[in-house]
Amino acid sequence: MTEDMTPAEAGKAPWHLWLVGVLSLLWNGFGAFDFVMTTARGEAYMREVGFSQAMIDYYLAMPAWMWAPWILGVWGAVIGSILLLARRRWAVWAFAASLLGAVVSLIYGKVISPPPIDPASDMATMMTWMPWLIVLIAAFLAWYAWSMGKKGVLR
Repeated sequence: MTEDMTPAEAGKAPWHLWLVGVLSLLWNGFGAFDFVMTTARGEAYMREVGFSQAMIDYYLAMPAWMWAPWILGVWGAVIGSILLLARRRWAVWAFAASLLGAVVSLIYGKVISPPPIDPASDMATMMTWMPWLIVLIAAFLAWYAWSMGKKGVLR
């Protein structure tokens, strides 16, 4: 709160909170949809979205411990989006958990066990940059929620 702001003005939600919150919920809602479809329909869904057999095999062979960062990344972001729209401080923690999940997933997919990407496939470009974009968006959302908390917008 700045010196020239009243306590009521300090806690008022700026217009961009609603914009970021709705866009975040849409973006992360798609991630949740993808998670549910991948876990529920497995190979059939992956085939529908254009995964090669090598990519399907890669995801089906994912170690059990990778479920934790995937769940944390996806559902932390969805919960964070809802909490941001509800103007709750817990949004900061939810987005931080999501960022942690996204970073661990990025490290796994880029360093520990890179997926078999066919450079000639339509998915090659997306599979190369999408993990970086996910981490970038997760970092922005964690920072944004933190800054809204510091300004007294989140309760």
